[in-house]
This record gives sequence, C-alpha cells and structure tokens, in this order.
Amino acid sequence: MPVLQDPLPRAVARLLRRAVLDLAVSEHRLHVAPVLHVGLPGGPVVSVADDPAWDHGLRTDLVATALAAVPGPTALVWLTRSGPSSLHDADAAWLGPVLAAYAEHRREPTFVVVTRHGWTDPRSGLTRQWKRIRQR
Repeated sequence: MPVLQDPLPRAVARLLRRAVLDLAVSEHRLHVAPVLHVGLPGGPVVSVADDPAWDHGLRTDLVATALAAVPGPTALVWLTRSGPSSLHDADAAWLGPVLAAYAEHRREPTFVVVTRHGWTDPRSGLTRQWKRIRQR
C-alpha cells in the first residue's frame, strides 16, 4: 500500500485505529520511547525498540529482517512514540530505512507514526486524531 490518502479503505482505517488504541491502553507513562512495529495491529507483529545511535544501514537491516519474519504482503509499519503528531527525529530516522527495506522486497510500505491520540503519515501528511480513544 502506498502513501495514505483520503478516503482510506475501511480495513486500513480500522487497523490504524487499533494501533492507536493499543498504545493508549498499554502505555500509561508520560514518555513513551519510540518503538518500530512491522505487521498488523492485533495480529502478528515484530517490534524493535529504537536506539538513536543506530545508523541508516542497521535500521534498514532491522526493518528487512522484521519484514521477512511477518507473513503476508500487507504488513504495515508504524512507529509508536509520545509527543505531538508533528515530525520528530525518530520519525525521520526510521522513514528512509523503511522505504529502503521495502524497496529491497519490491513492496510499497505504509508507514505511520502513532501516538496515544492519533496517527500521521509523514509522507502525505494525512492524520487522524482522537481526544479520548475508546474501545468500541
């Protein structure tokens, strides 16, 4: 799936909402360290805690390994972190490696940044926010 654009397919919107809800329910600390996830929210996922010392090549290898470990061609990539939805250093540090790893696998990535209150596609700027996300 390429860059996210409106209108979102219902299935993708549900998956992204699930990623936000999972973070909001599981993390109660004020600061959430960045963690990259590859897979499907609520399904098989490989997660990697971020280390700011990693370079582009190591991050690309980590994403490629995670991508190979997750079954199916529709794996999403999302970075969970605290803070506002505006572009953050961790977002920029992971975006290039995600694009490179997916290109190696000849696939088109969906990369979003997830916070407790919403998600953002840093490539298109598409975003969804909730004041209080709740289980339906």
